Amino acid sequence: MLSGQPVLVLDGALATELERRGCDLNDPLWSARVLIEQPEMIRQVHADYFAAGADVATTASYQATFAGFARRGLDEAAARALMQRAVGLAREARDAFWADPAQHAGRGKPLVAASVGPYGAMLADGSEYRGHYGLDIYALMDFHRPRMAALLEAGPDLLACETLPCLDEALAIARLLTEFPGASAWISFSCRDGESVSEGQRFADCVAALEPFAQVAAVGINCTAPAHIPALLRSAQGKTTKPLLVYPNSGEEYDAVHKCWHGIRDAQAFAAAARDWRDAGAQLIGGCCRTTPEDIAALSAWARG
Repeated sequence: MLSGQPVLVLDGALATELERRGCDLNDPLWSARVLIEQPEMIRQVHADYFAAGADVATTASYQATFAGFARRGLDEAAARALMQRAVGLAREARDAFWADPAQHAGRGKPLVAASVGPYGAMLADGSEYRGHYGLDIYALMDFHRPRMAALLEAGPDLLACETLPCLDEALAIARLLTEFPGASAWISFSCRDGESVSEGQRFADCVAALEPFAQVAAVGINCTAPAHIPALLRSAQGKTTKPLLVYPNSGEEYDAVHKCWHGIRDAQAFAAAARDWRDAGAQLIGGCCRTTPEDIAALSAWARG
């Protein structure tokens, strides 16, 4: 797809967009709760992002894990079915979009990326923004293996291994991919500033460490303040031949005490910032927390213009 267009447009937030539409996400399962209670809402959000111009949908499986569902009383078969349903909802929305030629004139068929959240997301305590799990690479491989297998069985185009706080978890996933010939993934880190991923390793070193893994299709940054993105991208230049991707938060700040967001969200400002990200090397650009279909529409208008 990148051979035919200079920027691939990713979608925006799923969980905070569901919340904006009235879904209750006050739950350790977060957006995975909606898989159980209101799956049609997830399909509609995917559809709206495709209509806005997204070339990739990221599924509602970020917080979907066997351990998390087990705490809800769901057995392994039920948990697997829900994870695979997340992929199915995105594929259904994509196929419905693609069935109407009037909607996609001049565009390539969108991809479905199955979200693989970090170990810290399962803990539901903010660990994906700290790292320091106390687990080695082999333990992290054991954690991710069954979920990756379940998601891949559902037929996504690739995996979106996202919001990883540390290099060890990225290496665990990269090594694990070799157990699934034919599978590919992007690997995306949460970052705490313009130089380092959340646990403290230099982003440039993380990018370089993933270079030998052929099944890692792209590498980048998500769920990070937009202000940090240009410096992070510049630090990665010359460290990889893989496409760089970014999908930062809207720029608003989350108040963990009062459980609310502060700041102003502006779709045109977000699209304007994307020009700087492209100039700094990003080829896949979208949004994370608090971004909306309106942000992706503005981003798409710039990217396709």
